[in-house]
Amino acid sequence: MGWQPAAKGVGRCAVSMALFGSCCCCCLVLAQVVSAERPLRSLGDSAVADVVREEVVVESFITRFVEPLLRLYTHVWPDMELGWKLVLGSLIGFLGAALGSIGGVGGGGIFVPMFTLIIGFDPKTSTALSKCMIMGAACSTVYYNLRMRHPTLNLPVIDYDLALLFQPMLMLGISIGVTFNVIFPDWAVTVLLIILFLGTSTRAFFKGIETWKKETIMKKEAARLLEASPQPNSPALGYRSLSGGPNANMQMKSQSDDKASFVENVRWKDFTLLLFVWVAFLAVQIVKTFAKTCSTEYWILNALQVPIAAAVTLYEAISLYNGKRTILSRGKLDMSWKVHQFFLYCFCGILAGIVGGLLGLGGGFILGPLFLELGVPPQVASATSTFAMAFSSSMSVIQYYLLDRFPLPYAAYFMFLATLAAFTGQHIVRKLIMLLGRASLIIFVLSLIIFVSAISLGGVGIANMIKKLERDEYMGFENLCYH
Repeated sequence: MGWQPAAKGVGRCAVSMALFGSCCCCCLVLAQVVSAERPLRSLGDSAVADVVREEVVVESFITRFVEPLLRLYTHVWPDMELGWKLVLGSLIGFLGAALGSIGGVGGGGIFVPMFTLIIGFDPKTSTALSKCMIMGAACSTVYYNLRMRHPTLNLPVIDYDLALLFQPMLMLGISIGVTFNVIFPDWAVTVLLIILFLGTSTRAFFKGIETWKKETIMKKEAARLLEASPQPNSPALGYRSLSGGPNANMQMKSQSDDKASFVENVRWKDFTLLLFVWVAFLAVQIVKTFAKTCSTEYWILNALQVPIAAAVTLYEAISLYNGKRTILSRGKLDMSWKVHQFFLYCFCGILAGIVGGLLGLGGGFILGPLFLELGVPPQVASATSTFAMAFSSSMSVIQYYLLDRFPLPYAAYFMFLATLAAFTGQHIVRKLIMLLGRASLIIFVLSLIIFVSAISLGGVGIANMIKKLERDEYMGFENLCYH
């Protein structure tokens, strides 16, 4: 199998460390024998205290340094066989991928606990497999959305200007988040996750209520206009409604439901720029694996990512500031950009990436609510967030594959499952929005997924902290250079 060489390497390393530990134990036993042979009765109280103090120091050294070396990290990869674990995990994974694709958040907050608690993988493998599912769901959703149009405007449902502004910062943040994952203790990661996710889910929930009320007003106004002018082609109905409102439904039927070609929905210049960022970051990450951690080459390669991301984001920011480009999906052309707004949005993009790299999730948990705050329709927020995640998650999966971090049979199965679930979820939610005239459904799904992720990941993190406290393990910050 693909993971056998890595397993052999770990086995050889484990044998070496076991021999080292045996030598330390033998030295400790000899020291105990020698100290036992000495007549303590002939020594004074101070000498006895010195001997006891030396024994305490030796035991502390063994507990703090030798035992962690002996507890080497090993992969836990269960055999792939049909059983209740695989069935239950598949059901949860399908629902998580479907709902995650609707909200534009990926669903990693559901995948990681599912792989760890139900299937039985170790945490690191669970993170890698979660990225595989996120990539499968994101690519499926992007393929679906590339045939869709904006709910009320004659535009693609994916906003490429938003993607150009945030995607480079997202990928830069992921690189920083992976480093923080090594340095930060588990308790800090868990506390950050709970605070951040509960805050964003609450904000998204209130945004959903606000959008629901606006849709209700639009539906009542549309009903009143229909009563006053029942003719379907009456000019009285020619107003622009809220995305997902009744009038939007008529436009979606005539426009969004018709399968648009990829040529119409892809802005190739922007897509090429995004692809350039993806390839450049991937090349840097691959070359970085051959550099020694904390060496000069290591830091130079890390620093190369900053100008790559900054160049594309700066190009988009200057174009928006000068009015050469605009966020057309908002439906408002009179937006005046301020310099501090660009700094704020770049910080949010980096923060989304850091959270994704730190927790093994997609950046949609931050980008989705942020896009809603910018005033874009929920359909556009979900589609654009997923579009950005497709780049970041695919880069992570390639890195994990090169490092042999996941079993291929499981990865292929769950990636296919997530692809099918995302396509199904997108199809169902589009039909529901057309039927009910409620695009706020996407916002409520987004809020639900973030809240469930906070509970599940937070619960797993708290359980791990309790186990470490019981075993009296070290819970401080790690040194990146000696990891």
